[in-house]
Amino acid sequence: MAEREVGDSSASTTSDDHPEETLDLKPEDGDPERPEAQKDQDLKSVLVTSVLNLEELDVDLYSMLGVLMHKDHSGEKEWDAINEMDEYFTPIHTYQVCNVMSPSQNNWVRTGWLPREGARRIYIEVKFTLRDCNSMPGVLGTCKETFNLYYYESDRAVGSAVRENQFIKIDTIAADESFTGVDLGVRRLKLNTEVRGVGPLSKRGFYLAFQDIGACIALTSVRVYYKRCAGVSRNLAVFTDVVTGADSSSLVEVRGQCVDHAEERDTPKMYCSAEGEWLVPIGRSQFVYYTK
Repeated sequence: MAEREVGDSSASTTSDDHPEETLDLKPEDGDPERPEAQKDQDLKSVLVTSVLNLEELDVDLYSMLGVLMHKDHSGEKEWDAINEMDEYFTPIHTYQVCNVMSPSQNNWVRTGWLPREGARRIYIEVKFTLRDCNSMPGVLGTCKETFNLYYYESDRAVGSAVRENQFIKIDTIAADESFTGVDLGVRRLKLNTEVRGVGPLSKRGFYLAFQDIGACIALTSVRVYYKRCAGVSRNLAVFTDVVTGADSSSLVEVRGQCVDHAEERDTPKMYCSAEGEWLVPIGRSQFVYYTK
């Protein structure tokens, strides 16, 4: 399997046989300029990594800008970019919100416009920490332990023109592990990883958005990718790279080409699964090998 970075409920893995790639996730230059006051609240730590040329790059949390979509005039802080240290005193970039004392929270932040680059189905891997509501006194009626993930497709960057009600919900994300005040004191992150898939996609690009409804949460990484079957040679036939299909059960048929000095007897065919794996061909392709 090859994955091209641009979730399924578990993190993806790679190997030499199944390389992984990624999209260039920097927003388009056409994304309209935002006022300086709002830039201060931008998603400076886009939290998006990419994999390119079959090698995963280092996380660059400043490679992309996002924007707050829902402006709260109550004086409470919404999503905010914060640099911290983990338990190993390694600097990490996060995007956080923690308005657990007030009811009816609706805090949104979105990415910039992300080009689809031919992907028909994308995967979003989110890494985050979330505080246990039971570890905070006086918040049981207002504190939440989930957040929502959304997307919106468009053929170009539309900036602030896109509204909350135009986004399509992908899923509600919950933490497998939540941290307490004790964990906070020793910088123990208790990092969660969740992956979700979205498809079929048809427009040139898309936005991702995160909605807080009253949790104490920190996003530490967002990775976006799609899968493909890497080119292979089987039974004297060459099968080229192909992007996987639009849904989780689709198969993409690929016709092979004879290698040099081989003669086609039957049309060689292989099928690329949604997981980026080549399936055993239906039928058998035969070639006659000859030399000049």
